[in-house]
Amino acid sequence: MIRPLEVFIGLRYTRAKRRNHFISFISLTSMLGVALGVWALITVISVMNGFEKELRGRILGVAAHATVTGLSGSLSRWQETAAQIAKQDHVIAQAPYIMGQGMVSKGRDVHGVLVRGILPGRESKVADIADKFTQGSLDALKAGKYGIILGSELAFTLNVTLGSRVTIITPQGQVSPTGMLPRIKRFTVVGIFEVGMYDYDSALAFIHLSDAAKLYRTGKRVTGLRLKLDDVYAAPQVRRDLIKNLRAGYVVRDWTLEHANFFRALRIEKTAMFVILLLIVAVAAFNIVSTLVMVVTDKQSDIAILRTLGLSPARVMGVFMVQGCVIGVIGVLLGGVLGVITALNVETIVPFIEGIMGQKFLEADVYYISDLPSDMRWSDVMTILSSGLIMSLLATLYPAWRASRTQPADALRYE
Repeated sequence: MIRPLEVFIGLRYTRAKRRNHFISFISLTSMLGVALGVWALITVISVMNGFEKELRGRILGVAAHATVTGLSGSLSRWQETAAQIAKQDHVIAQAPYIMGQGMVSKGRDVHGVLVRGILPGRESKVADIADKFTQGSLDALKAGKYGIILGSELAFTLNVTLGSRVTIITPQGQVSPTGMLPRIKRFTVVGIFEVGMYDYDSALAFIHLSDAAKLYRTGKRVTGLRLKLDDVYAAPQVRRDLIKNLRAGYVVRDWTLEHANFFRALRIEKTAMFVILLLIVAVAAFNIVSTLVMVVTDKQSDIAILRTLGLSPARVMGVFMVQGCVIGVIGVLLGGVLGVITALNVETIVPFIEGIMGQKFLEADVYYISDLPSDMRWSDVMTILSSGLIMSLLATLYPAWRASRTQPADALRYE
């Protein structure tokens, strides 16, 4: 196959053994530096994607895609509202709920808790909580039986299991001659769930809707309706449509509003990590500059001979750009392969390293989740590889330009 002369010579220079072993060493370290930077960048960005995806899935497994409530914080005729909402595009299920705060106690152990009153049959259609049980089931909640379902961390803190009796203390009490007395009710633990997010597992409890109405004295009113959509990313549009279609007096929120700050912070973190790690690739890529500068100095006589034989400055420049690009391309491809392999196997590699070190990397109460997830996206991989290649190309420009400025007479004078 016939190749352009500058490509042929550039590849020969790349493969040739050099008299100066230091140049070979610098070339190797430049290549490995680029590979390491690309490897780290693909792995970290994939983990950040996985972290965001995992948290979104876990949050939406318990939280609603959208909620509808009244301006006063409650709905009085939720069945009529639910029937009206059911006609809305993308809405596939609704469930009423009563939300309240309180304290749950067992013996001397007391813990703050968010109590959510639900209808089990409807709740299972808007949330995936039914699949998260370690003990019991959602159907164990019966009206008037005063059963309660606790998160796994909360159950562990209180040292309770199925059949244990706990006490719920609510601020909605009654006035007595001695002051305000809190409302106290005994409940039986009928289920324990584990979402995998510390905030939910340690501070959320479910009871039946009718029991919650009695506990918080809401009568026939509910806090609102929780909605499930066929497309979670359609939530903002559904919210706008509901605000337009429902009569005045309703408040509609979706998950992108409820958790906006959290997911915005994740995106900022991902961008910051991308920029920081891209700087590592940039530093490694610009090591190619020092490599090629030394190569140009070492090849002064060769350059002079090529110029004397009629090779133009532009083609001399191409020779050394080819050599620098080869170093960059090999480094980028090596880093890309290692990064993809690592990103696809993070969930296997991390437990292995944790076992060797005897230390867990993620504590659930700090990082929300206990396992390190990964979601490799080919669009991110291509962006990273392209960035590495562009930086490698830019790093070749100055040394190649310097080589093209070599004057044959000056270079051969002392040969």
